[in-house]
Amino acid sequence: MAGTKTTTGAPTDVTQKHNKGGIGESTLRPDGTLKVTGEFAYSSDMWHEDMLWGQTLRSTVAHAEIVSIDTVEALKVPGVYAVLTYDDLPAEMKNYGLEIQDTPVLAHGKVRHHGEPVALVAADHPETARRAAAKIVVEYRELPVITDEASATAPDAVLVHEGRTDEYIKHVPHPNIVHNQPIIRGNAEEAAKKADFIVKGEYTFGMQDQAFLGPESGLAVPSEDGGVELYVATQWLHSDLEQIAPVLGLPEEKVRMTLSGVGGAFGGREDISMQIHACLLALRTGKPVKIVYNRFESFFGHVHRHPAKLYYEHGATKDGKLTHMKCKIVLDGGAYASASPAVVGNASSLSVGPYVVEDVDIEAIALYSNNPPCGAMRGFGAVQACFAYEAQMDKLADKVGMDRVEFRQLNAMSQGTLLPTGQPVDSPAPVAEILRRVKARPLPPERQWESSEGADVRALPGGLSNTTHGEGVVRGIGYAVGIKNVGFSEGFDDYSTAKVRMEVINGEAVATVHTAMAEVGQGGITVHAQIARTELGVQQVTIHPADTQVGSAGSTSASRQTYVTGGAVKNSCELVREQVLEIGRRKFGSYHPAWATAELLLEGGKVVTDGGEVLADLAELLEGESVETEAEWRHRPTVAFDKKTGQGNGHVQYSFAAHRAVVEVDTELGLVKVIELATAQDVGKALNPLSVVGQIQGGTTQGLGVAVMEEIIVDPKTAKVRNPSFTDYLIPTILDTPTIPVDVLELADPNAPYGLRGMGEAPTLSSTPAVLAAIRNATGLELNRTPVRPEHLTGT
Repeated sequence: MAGTKTTTGAPTDVTQKHNKGGIGESTLRPDGTLKVTGEFAYSSDMWHEDMLWGQTLRSTVAHAEIVSIDTVEALKVPGVYAVLTYDDLPAEMKNYGLEIQDTPVLAHGKVRHHGEPVALVAADHPETARRAAAKIVVEYRELPVITDEASATAPDAVLVHEGRTDEYIKHVPHPNIVHNQPIIRGNAEEAAKKADFIVKGEYTFGMQDQAFLGPESGLAVPSEDGGVELYVATQWLHSDLEQIAPVLGLPEEKVRMTLSGVGGAFGGREDISMQIHACLLALRTGKPVKIVYNRFESFFGHVHRHPAKLYYEHGATKDGKLTHMKCKIVLDGGAYASASPAVVGNASSLSVGPYVVEDVDIEAIALYSNNPPCGAMRGFGAVQACFAYEAQMDKLADKVGMDRVEFRQLNAMSQGTLLPTGQPVDSPAPVAEILRRVKARPLPPERQWESSEGADVRALPGGLSNTTHGEGVVRGIGYAVGIKNVGFSEGFDDYSTAKVRMEVINGEAVATVHTAMAEVGQGGITVHAQIARTELGVQQVTIHPADTQVGSAGSTSASRQTYVTGGAVKNSCELVREQVLEIGRRKFGSYHPAWATAELLLEGGKVVTDGGEVLADLAELLEGESVETEAEWRHRPTVAFDKKTGQGNGHVQYSFAAHRAVVEVDTELGLVKVIELATAQDVGKALNPLSVVGQIQGGTTQGLGVAVMEEIIVDPKTAKVRNPSFTDYLIPTILDTPTIPVDVLELADPNAPYGLRGMGEAPTLSSTPAVLAAIRNATGLELNRTPVRPEHLTGT
C-alpha cells in the first residue's frame, strides 16, 4: 500500500506515551560508540577494487590570468590514467553554485582566489597522483587583488566577475557587491533626536573555519548505463545532484548519490568540493575514483564563515528604552557567491537582535573579493550581527547607568513583537526569562585553582604551560543573548520528504524510515527512530541509508532537519497508522464496533482504543501484509524581503539563547581562561534531551573558539591564506572548554511538529559576545574584534 501526504503547518499531534525510546527520551545514538572508539566508517574509509585516486592542482596565487597550462609531463608519470583541465569538461554547462552559478568546475581564463582548482589527476596511487599534479606547469599573469570594501567598490576597481547576469546585479550599487539588503522601518533620524544617550561602535569579526572532523572525501563509481554512482559526505544530496548532473552532461537519474559517513559539517559541506571532480575522473577513466583531501587542502576546499566589518549606532532614553538603531554590515564573501545572498538576508533582518526597536536604518552587503570563498557556517550571518549588537547593549547600559542584564530585559522582545522587517514573532520569545535564568545561576567559586593540595594550574590562564600561579589574574563576568531564524527563508520552498514502511519480520512488527537527510553528527537518525516508535508503537526501527532514490530532505543546516524532515517522518507515520488501522477495520471491523467508532492508537506493538482497550496485536494484524507511505512536510510560506525597504515575512521560526561567561584573565601576559559558559535556551520540545544538551554545548564551544582563538589569517596584500593547518589555526580542545551548564526551556511553537524549535545554531551566537563581555569586564578594554589575542590585552 502507498499514500502521500503534504502538510503546511502542524499536523494532528497524536503522541504515544508508552513506547520505550520514543519522543522525549534521551535515547542513545547508534553511531555514538563507533565514533568515540574510532570504528565508525567515514567517507574517507571507502574502498573499491581497482580504484584510482584523484588529486586536485590548485592555484598558488589569488588573482591572475591563466596564460597557459602544460600537462605533458604529468601524463608521462607511470600510473597516471587521466589529467583534466577546463578544456576537457564534457558538457556545455561548466559552472555551478548554490544560488548563483558563478563557480567554474576548473579555473578558466583566470583564477580568483588562492587554492582555486585548476587541473585534476587520476592515478593508481595517491602519491603518484600528487607527484603528477606537481608536474603540471601553469603560467600566471598576476592581477591586482581585491581584499576589502575600499578596493572592491572603488570606481576603478578590478572586477572579480565580469559580465554578471545574475538576479542580484540589478539591485547592487557596484558589480563587486554580491547582494545588498537595506531594511528601513520608522524614521531612525528623527528618533535619534529623542535619545538621551547615543553610542557608536565599529566591530571586526574574523574568518572562522568549520574545522569539521573529517576532510572532504568521496568515491565515484562509473555505472554500466553511462552514469555514475557517487558515495560522498555532504549536507544536501539533492542540491549536489542538481549542480553535478548538468556539468557532467547527464540526466539526474543517471547520477545516483548515497550519503557516506560524515565527520561533521557546520555549513562547510553545503557547497560542492570534490564531488564533480571525482565523477569527471571516473567517467573519463571508466574506473572508480576516490578523492580525499588532506587537512591543508581542506582549508581551500570549502567555504568559511564570512569575516565582517560592522558599524552600529544605538540610542536610548534616560530610563533605558531604546530609541533607534542604525547599522551597516559588510560581509566578505570572497571569490564566489556560495550562500552570500542568504547570509546577507539573515544578517540584515536579525541585526537588531532580540530587542524592541521601532526605528531602524539597516544595510547589509556581501562583497566579491579575492579572499577565500565564504558561505554557510553555523549561525549564518546572525553570529556576526550578535557580536556587534551585544557589545552595543553593554555600552548603552553603562551610559544609561543600568545593570546590563536589566537593560536587556527592559528592551527584550516577546511574543507579538514586530521585527525590523515588520514580521511579528508569532511563537514564544522568552528573552527576558532566559536572561534571568543565566544571571540567577550560582557563580563558580573564586580562585578555584587553589586547593589544600596545591595549585591546579589547569584552571589558570595558560593552563598546563604553567605561566602563572595567580599573579595578575582578574575575573570577569559577561552576558549576551541572541536570536536566530530557523529554516530557509525569503520565499524558499522549504520542504522534506520521508518514506516509512511497516511490515512483520520474524514475528515482530517493524518499521523502516527512508529519507535523504544528511546525518552529519546532529543526531537526526536517532530522532527519526524515536518518532517512528512514538507514532507507530513499534520497538524496532531501521533507518535506510540516505540517498537520492527518495525525495529531497533539503539541507542539514538552518536548524531545520528535526523540524522539517522530522515533520515529514511524522506525517508518513500517521499515514502508515491510518492504513494499518484500515487493515484492521477490513479484517475485524464486523466483529468489534470499536474499529469503526473509536480513536485507535498504536502502543507497545498493540492496537488500542483511546480508552486503552487492546483490539489486536500488530504482528498478527500485519502478517502477510506491509504498508509503505511517502509524505512531505512544508513549513509555512515566506516571502523575499523588499529590495528597498526590507519589509516582508521572511522567516518561519526563531530560536533564542542566552549565555553568562565567567573568565579569568592574566592581564600581564594577555592569556584568557574561560571558567564557565552557563546557558539557557528555549527548544520548544526536547525530542531527545541528551542530544539537545549536546547540541547546545557544541554550539557554545564553537562560539568560544571564535572569541579567543579561531581565525583564518589572509594576507591583505596577496590574499593568500597564511595558516591552513591545525598547527596554526587553533580550535578549542577539552582543556580549553569550560563547564557549560544548560538550562532548557520547552515553550511549544504551535506551528511546529511536537511544538519543537530548531536549536542547533542559537548557542553559537551568544557565547562569543558573552566571552568578550567578560574579558572587557575583567580588563576595562574596549575589544571590538574577534578573536581576542594576547597583544590586544597587553598592548604589545
